[in-house]
Amino acid sequence: MTTSTGPPRTSTDVATGDAHVVVACPPVLDVRRTLGRLRRGAGDPTWDSSPGEVWHATRRGDGPVTLRLRPAAGGVRADAWGPAAEEVLADVPGLLGLRDDPTGFAAALHPVVARAHRTYAGLRLARGGDVWAAVVTAVLEQRVVGLDAMASWRRLVVRHGTPAPGPAPARLHVAPPPPVWGSLPVWEWRAAGVDAQRSDTVRRAAAVAHAFRADLAPAELARRLRTVPGIGPWTAAEVTARALGDPDAVQVGDAHLPHLVGWALTGRRTDDAGMLHLLAPWQGHRQRVLVLLAAAHLGHLPAYGPRGRRALPMR
Repeated sequence: MTTSTGPPRTSTDVATGDAHVVVACPPVLDVRRTLGRLRRGAGDPTWDSSPGEVWHATRRGDGPVTLRLRPAAGGVRADAWGPAAEEVLADVPGLLGLRDDPTGFAAALHPVVARAHRTYAGLRLARGGDVWAAVVTAVLEQRVVGLDAMASWRRLVVRHGTPAPGPAPARLHVAPPPPVWGSLPVWEWRAAGVDAQRSDTVRRAAAVAHAFRADLAPAELARRLRTVPGIGPWTAAEVTARALGDPDAVQVGDAHLPHLVGWALTGRRTDDAGMLHLLAPWQGHRQRVLVLLAAAHLGHLPAYGPRGRRALPMR
């Protein structure tokens, strides 16, 4: 796999305020599928796409940034606008999965995994970099149907975030920083369909958000996250997988993953313990296996097992 050895050199257009880099990428890289794991549904207001380009609105510290990715000769051109533009540009190789290291991954241990690895050779584990956004979206997804969590995220970001800087699409918004999430009144949460348990967890996490840094090792970030009441192993694994590109994260407690792993690898459903047993041969790369199995099989699972409960209706 082609990897990046360091941040690419940034160029800045003084006239437009546009800072940009061109990141060398292997031809096989599947940019849209790699980034798609970070997007919370087609209506996610922090992402937008059109033929030939992908837009992302993010935040580093208190600085909002708009990022645009487009094909370029030999790789991907990344343009950025906003106070922390150069910091976000330095993170682009990780966002594209170019810092994802598959060393030691033995796909051949199971024919299903080997086939998925061949079929989705361009899929990488993206390092989103925005830990706080990953915390909020993961908490919103606790114990509810995914479509409801995505709708809550969309409403809250559009109402309380800010329009993305630069020449961004009109619908693109930067999610609010932790102090805004921590001070949202209860009626805003309920209007977005978010119950007290999840909104209280976000508020508690916002009070210590400074401790959730992208430069931490996945195990240390997970440990810090789990000191917040309401954040357990499932939420911590979701955050380390999305924000840090953790190749070994396993979302224990997920309503669907054991079903996916059991069905794909054995033809039978299983539980969390069974899932961990089946994934054990790939210790160190278990998230990689989960991502490959999801890409290959998630739309083809037998329709059994309970549905997640619906969130509170929006008002």
